[in-house]
Order: sequence, then structure tokens, then C-alpha cells
Amino acid sequence: MAATALIARTRDWAFGPILRGLLTGLVGFSLGAGFTAGVRALAGADAIAFGPVIFGGYWFGLAGWLLGVGVWRTWAREWLGMPVDWTMRNGWQRYFDFTTDHKVIGVQYLVTFLGMFFLAGLLAMLMRIEHLTGGQVLFSPSQYNYVMSLHGITMIFVAVAAVIGGFGNYAVPIMIGAADMAYPRLNALSYWLAAPVPVLLLATFFAGGFDAGWTSYPPLAVENRDGQILFNLAFITLGLSSIAGSINFIVTVTKLRARGLSFGRLPIFVWGVFAMSLLGFFFTQYVAAAMMMTLLDRLFGMVFFDAAGGGDPLLYQHIFWFYSHPAVYIMGIPGLALALEVITHFSRKPLFAYRWVVGGILAITALSAVVWAHHMFTAGLSDIELFFFVTTTELISIPTGLIFLGALGTIWGGRLWLRTPMLFALAVIFNFLIGGLTGIFLADVFTDIHLQDTFFVVAHFHYTIVGAGIFGLFAGIYYWFPKITGRSYSEFWAKLHFWWMFLGFNMTFLPMFWLGLNGMNRRVASYPSDLEALNVVASLGGFFLGAGFLVFLANIVVSWVRGPAASANPWRARTLEWHTSSPPPVENFESEPEVVGHPYDYGTPGAVHAMLAGAEEEGG
Repeated sequence: MAATALIARTRDWAFGPILRGLLTGLVGFSLGAGFTAGVRALAGADAIAFGPVIFGGYWFGLAGWLLGVGVWRTWAREWLGMPVDWTMRNGWQRYFDFTTDHKVIGVQYLVTFLGMFFLAGLLAMLMRIEHLTGGQVLFSPSQYNYVMSLHGITMIFVAVAAVIGGFGNYAVPIMIGAADMAYPRLNALSYWLAAPVPVLLLATFFAGGFDAGWTSYPPLAVENRDGQILFNLAFITLGLSSIAGSINFIVTVTKLRARGLSFGRLPIFVWGVFAMSLLGFFFTQYVAAAMMMTLLDRLFGMVFFDAAGGGDPLLYQHIFWFYSHPAVYIMGIPGLALALEVITHFSRKPLFAYRWVVGGILAITALSAVVWAHHMFTAGLSDIELFFFVTTTELISIPTGLIFLGALGTIWGGRLWLRTPMLFALAVIFNFLIGGLTGIFLADVFTDIHLQDTFFVVAHFHYTIVGAGIFGLFAGIYYWFPKITGRSYSEFWAKLHFWWMFLGFNMTFLPMFWLGLNGMNRRVASYPSDLEALNVVASLGGFFLGAGFLVFLANIVVSWVRGPAASANPWRARTLEWHTSSPPPVENFESEPEVVGHPYDYGTPGAVHAMLAGAEEEGG
């Protein structure tokens, strides 16, 4: 009764939903852990073994967390014929609520995953301190591997979820003229499913850490410290969130488009989110299965990946990469699509070869399902398998080239407006070009054998994922900041952040190509002394890059609090989100919009994208 009374009193507290979720999650975890311990005791096993008890308690705890944070109040009561409570708080408190407003959920995603991004950045700083010399500085080899693994998986989660969860949720419904997502409560559920993920990752520190990298191959992932269990649970949980979000985006874009908004008139960013939602829906369950199989091997004595017991260690790699190569495009394509969105508006030209670019995005989506084993060229595949995956990997460069063609053709002859969003969008194309060109060497078996597990791969991967996904994330932040907050930011400090980040990024990762070509392995704390000079350059570049984000934080926080008011359409863009106020009203538009033209018909006299309330509303 005391717990019930305490939960009731939290209703009006600022952090009440989170506190309720923590309390009910703790109750659920206790029930699950107790049940698991009891079953193990009856079976004659160690009743309080850490791994099985954590595994059993977590799922009950997760259910309790979700019920407490808002699922019971807004959703589950309805299943039992009870009235639901749709009361949603206003002001800053709504960002700590189980809200169904897609705009609030978008901001929740952005803030959460930006926090994870800065955590991953701090871990990267520690890694670069370790690499200032070839000997030991801060960490033992095992400690370094834990820091490296935590950095890697945290940054992967940011790249997977930040753009789609943040700007996908905030912008896509407005860009298609919808009042909200198709399933608002499922949308809220997808965020609050993701919220425990950073907590699980941080909790690995108290469970001994994990040192298997973000890929977590067995047998190491089956035999290492207990922090690995929390890692696997975090991966599965984010996967569940990703699947729920993907379903919502697919249905929203398919069913809730405004009148006149055919697929041939969709903004390119919407196409990017839609295509990547297809990948998330069809492939995420495979990595969840791989993580669950690892846990079953580890905790319950199964032998999926144990060759001595009849299992196959390579089975994990096939299942993992069957998801994780499409995941590369889940990370990269939304950033590229966002860059194309910005480039088009800031070039004041129609998106060059729009239909071909859309075809390229869809072709990448399809081909990404048949290239996974190019991550396994050194795993002992047959010649036929090697030939097949080399061919499909080279084929996927064709639709990728169409995206570059669209970007370059749009820029060519355009009236370029080099504001901060445009600078970040142009950097996406520059960085991804380097990532793509260096990827050709890794797509060929003969060169990949020599470059496998070297810093060349580290550099390539960062130019692909950070260069496209994270630079795209910041392009979106600066592009939609006036829409989200209703305020403008300092263009001077924003441009300073861009150049600081762009130069620091290239100073950090360009030397790594040379280091990899000269034999420096990744995932190691020490290295030969003749590689020290460029490691120092890369470390200094990393410190410079990290310091630049202080400029970003100061500019964004100050501008959000007291920046000058922004107009509804400061960029004079044409897409629907710029046809409503900044910030938009609860249901986005005062009246239902009707789309009558293409969103990128710049230079066409009298061209109009949409009409509101019976009057033409020109976006610029």
C-alpha cells in the first residue's frame, strides 16, 4: 500500500513518470529475479547466479518500467475495460512524459541520443590518450578493450537511432501533412523502450565490463565478463524499439499522406526514412536472434556457436552481418537523404534526377540484403561465395553513385546559400565520398585480406558512418532548429562549430588510412614505436574535434533559451513543415493541407507545393 500511495503522489511531479517507471520496474525486476532464482533452486542449480537472475529479472523489470512510465495509464487500462488517462503535461515537463505528440518524441530521441553521442566522444578521447604512445598510458589491454567496445556500441546506437528517431519522428509527419504518426501510443512506446539502453550500457561498468567489441563474436562473447549480458540485453531492447518505430513509419508514410502527395512528390528525406524503415522492419530481428542465441549459449548451456558441441561459430557472423550490413545503410542513408534535402533547398534548384535518386535509395535497400558476407572475406568462405559477395558489393556502388549524381547535379549551377545546414550537407557528400572510395579496397578479397582488422577499416568506417550519419545529424539540427524551438541561433558560432568539426574530423581519421596500410591493428592498446608520430597527430585531431562540441552545446542551449524569434520559414523552403508555424501547433496544421505540386520546383514561375485553408501557401 505504501508503494501504491507513493506512486500516486508522483503524478504531478516533474519527473513523476520516470520515477513511477523506476519503482514499478524495480518491483518487476524483483519478481522476475525471484522467480528465476526459485526455478533454478528447484532444478538444483545455483539459485543466485548473476547471469540467469539478471536475464530473468530484466524482462519483468522492462515490462514494469513501461507500465509505470505511461503504458498502464494511457494504454493497458483500456485492455481491461477501464478508462485511460490522456492527460498530457505542457511546458518542459512534457519531455519527461509518456506523450503521444510525435514532435515531443522526436526531441526526446534527439536529446537522449545526443547525450549518448557525447558519452561515446568522451570514451574516444580516452582511447586517443592511450594511443599518444605505443606503451601503456591509462589502461591495461583488457580495460582498453572495454572502453573501445563501449565507445563502439554507443556510437552505433546513436547512428542507428538519432536521425530516424529524432528527425524522423519530428519532421516526417509534418512533411507529409499528417497530424501525427499512425500509431501514437506505439510511437511513445518505441522511445521509452530505447530509454533503458544507455542505462544498461553504463551498468556494464559495475558488472566487469565487456571486451568483445561492438560485434561481440563468440566464443569471447560467451566466456567474457558479465557486462556482456547487459550489452546483449541493450542490443535486443534497442532492436525491439527499432522494429516498433519502423512499423510506425511504414504505415504513416503509406497511409497518412496529405491529399495530392503522391509517392512521386515525396520529399527525399521522407523517402530515406521510409526505405530505412523497411530495412529495420525486415532485418532487425536477425541481430536480436543472434544476441539471444549468445545468451542461451552463455547462460543455459546451449551450443549454437560451440564447435565442440556441434555448433558453428561462423553461424553468429552470418546472422549478425545479415542485419548489420543493412544497418550500415540504416545509419547512412537517412543522413544522405537529409543532406540531399538541405542541398536542394539551399541550392534553389530541383533535386537533380529525383526519380533516379529515389530508385538508387530503393536499390540500396534491396541489395543490402545480399552483401553481408563481405565482412567475412577472411573467415574461410568458398571461392563461389567470395565471388558472389564481391559481385554484389560492387553492384551496390551503382545506386550509391546515383545519390552522389543527384547531389552534384543539384549543386551544379545552383544559387548556393552557404548557411550552416548547407555546409554540413556538403560535408556529408565529401566525407561519404572518401568512405566510398576507400570501401572499394575492402570490397576486393585480395586487398581486404591485408587490410582486415587494421586502422584502415576504422578510418573507412568512420568516414562512412560519422561522415554521413553524424554530419547529417548536425545538418538536421541546424536546419530544423528554428522549426523545433521557434528561435534562431548564432550563425557565426554555428559556422565556427562546422569548421572546427570538419577539420578536426579529417585531422583525426585521415592519418588512420596510412596507419592501417602500415600494419596498425585496430582494437589494440599498444603499437610499434614507428607508428607513434601519426598516432599523435590523430590524437591531437581527436582532442581538437571533441573540444569543438563545446561550441555547439553553448550555441544551442543559449539560443534555445533566449535566441531571437524565428519566422515560420526562415529558409524560404517549399516542403510542408515550413508551411506551418514555428513551433507547429499540436496537430501540425490549422487546416488540412492539399499538395498541388512538387516540393522542389524551384525556378518554375508560379509553382506551388501546397495549399492551406483554400489559399496558396508558398514555401519560397
